[in-house]
Amino acid sequence: MKGSLNKTPNPLFLNKIRGKMNKQETIPDMSVQIRCVSHEIRNHLSVCDMYAQIIRKNLIKSGIENPSIENAIDCIQQSVKIIESNLLDLKSLNRNEPHIVDFERIINRGVELSRAYIIDKEIDMELFTKNTAKINIDENRFLAVIVNIIKNAIEAIQLKGKIEILAEIKNSKGIIRISNDGKCIPKEKQSRLFNQGYTTKETGCGLGLWLCKKYLEEQNATLTLLRSTKKQTTFEITVPIVE
Repeated sequence: MKGSLNKTPNPLFLNKIRGKMNKQETIPDMSVQIRCVSHEIRNHLSVCDMYAQIIRKNLIKSGIENPSIENAIDCIQQSVKIIESNLLDLKSLNRNEPHIVDFERIINRGVELSRAYIIDKEIDMELFTKNTAKINIDENRFLAVIVNIIKNAIEAIQLKGKIEILAEIKNSKGIIRISNDGKCIPKEKQSRLFNQGYTTKETGCGLGLWLCKKYLEEQNATLTLLRSTKKQTTFEITVPIVE
């Protein structure tokens, strides 16, 4: 009967509708991915810029044979690798390249990269490593998390303060605690800290901590806020060790 509700829809029409729906579902996912990658690129480009300035000053001041210059160049090269890794994310979603690395070595590298963010501030950054083991991680992404957390700690300190990084192997896990004595995170905001798009910064985009947590969860690792008081804010990273 003409106009019947039981009439079978035209297959070409259904395919057209499905195509539109799939396209609509894909665009938001790609948009989030591009924003995340852009966020990481901005972070590590600033590292490269800071060390380029360090190289220039040291070349003028004391010549090429200088340990700080060698360290700066090494850090720039590592940052470039991180950027290259992030750019590849534009081609492949949820891309991980895990391999076995030394727990202590990766933390030392992350701390050294982070020092570039200490500009015009008196910040005492101390690293305490109790023991070490092997962990199976995507090195570039793991480094990106360490740098991001320490960078946030530096930004939380107004002019003068202290950052402590404690690393140890305990109960078959690598544990990293990053603490600072800067501005605390208000209690009412702490539960939303890892939500996508949520930020406590005036110029923030709300992707940093969300992205850090996402990267770690993809590697069977975790990121939590242990505490944030007037005296100290502490974030904890845990990662399984290779037995």
